[in-house]
Amino acid sequence: MESTVSENKWYVLRVMGGKEKKTRLFIEKEIDRLNLTDFVSRILIPTEKVYQIKNGKKVSREKNFFPGYLMVEANLTGEVPHIIKAVQNVLGFLGATKGGDPVPMRDAEINKILGRVDAMALIDESISIPFVVGETVKVIDGPFNSFNAEIESIDEQKKKLKLIVKIFGRKTPLELNFMQVEKI
Repeated sequence: MESTVSENKWYVLRVMGGKEKKTRLFIEKEIDRLNLTDFVSRILIPTEKVYQIKNGKKVSREKNFFPGYLMVEANLTGEVPHIIKAVQNVLGFLGATKGGDPVPMRDAEINKILGRVDAMALIDESISIPFVVGETVKVIDGPFNSFNAEIESIDEQKKKLKLIVKIFGRKTPLELNFMQVEKI
């Protein structure tokens, strides 16, 4: 039974929430074991990078933007859909009707999602500089949390701000990164 990748379409697979990565591994192992790699070309977990402050450091982590779903590029002929559905944590394909045939995604939808995934990878570190010298910002992390401070200078390379905080009527210099302050 010959298959070409051009016959493969993208489908949405419902899986147990929080088990997307594990489920993708299970499916990949099963597909390899049964030599069905011609029929299942890609399994994607649509994610985006999210930044948080942890202990004063900017930390990025991956966040699913469709929790509980995987995207599978496959040719669902013969036993392929049943093999995938039988994998642990898989709830089934999205279809027009409950228990009906899996409905492939429209090209526009998949391009939008794939484009978003690619765009997320590209804009990963290019954060625009939302601050201007002389502006007053609120400190949201560190010992001066909740104090207002005036921006004295901006270091775009290091993503740091030199600030002046007024404490008990005295001006105190402070250096923080972009993620430790917010606009007022």
